[in-house]
Parts: sequence; C-alpha cells; structure tokens
Amino acid sequence: MDAPSDRSLILDTRRGRLEAFGILIQRYQKAVYNVCLRVMGNREDAEDAVQESFLRAHRYIHTIDVERPFGPWIKQVAANHCYGVHKKRQSEPFPYELDDELNRPDQDMFGQPERVHLAREKQQRTRQAIAALPPHYRVVIELRHFQELSYQEIASQLDLPLNTVKSHLLRARKMLLERIVER
Repeated sequence: MDAPSDRSLILDTRRGRLEAFGILIQRYQKAVYNVCLRVMGNREDAEDAVQESFLRAHRYIHTIDVERPFGPWIKQVAANHCYGVHKKRQSEPFPYELDDELNRPDQDMFGQPERVHLAREKQQRTRQAIAALPPHYRVVIELRHFQELSYQEIASQLDLPLNTVKSHLLRARKMLLERIVER
C-alpha cells in the first residue's frame, strides 16, 4: 500500500482526522527541527519552536493550498515563528549547538581522514559564524540559502521591503566572510 500523499493528509486533517496530521508531523519533523536549530541556535529553543510551528500549521491547515507542497510551507512557518521569537527577545548572539546528524562528513570522503577533518572544521566554523549573526540576519540566510527562497518570497514571508531583504543578505554575507576569514 502506497503512503498517503501530503495533499490527502491535509484534506483528512481538515476533516478532523488527527492521525493524518500526525503522519505529516512524522514526515516533516526532522526538516522543521533543522530549520529551527539553525535559526534558534540551541536544541531546547529549537524543540520548542518545532512544537509551536506544528501547532500553528494545524491551526492554519485550512489556509494551505493543497496543490502546493506541504514541506516548504511548514518550513516557512517554522522560520517565521523563529524570527518572531527573536524579534520579541531582541537578543544578540548566543551559543550554538551542532546537530549530530548535520555534522556528518560527506560520504565521498570516507577513508580520507584529513579531508574529513578539514571539512568538519570548515563546516563548524561556518555554522558558528552563522550562529553569531544577529537574528534578523540569521533568518534571511536560513530562508535564502537553506530554504532556497527568492528575495521576493523572503520579503513576503518576513513582511519586509525587498530592498531591506537584499541589504540584510548583503550585510549577513559580509559578516560571515569576515568571521570565517579571521579564524
């Protein structure tokens, strides 16, 4: 028996079948967690953000266009929620925990310990540099480079002018380059 499509799960959820939404959660929990971890910077806040993201998704399930994929939509919900949390906190950089799964080396490097070590080191420096960015820069980096949204989509999601999004990305990239090069 084939797994149900996201579309049918969304429609079933709208009809009040909670087990259908549970399948959507299982299907996308890891991806949403990774978004939240990258934006929030630590596991505890990321886990809270994942829960809140899925609660919001369930609350607004009736607004989803069932012809569009659920995955990108729920990841945008998560990124927007994390951005909102940071706006409320007006916080500055904080420690960043690496997700073990995200820290695995590329399989092509198996048996090449020096290359694996250098790749891990570079990956860790990049993640630490991203984590050290102010929250409003972290979220645009997340949406552009990890979620692959266009500038216009980011502007729409964050309710920002297009030029502000471009400016945030430019400054964030410059800060990342400076932080990575200085190490």
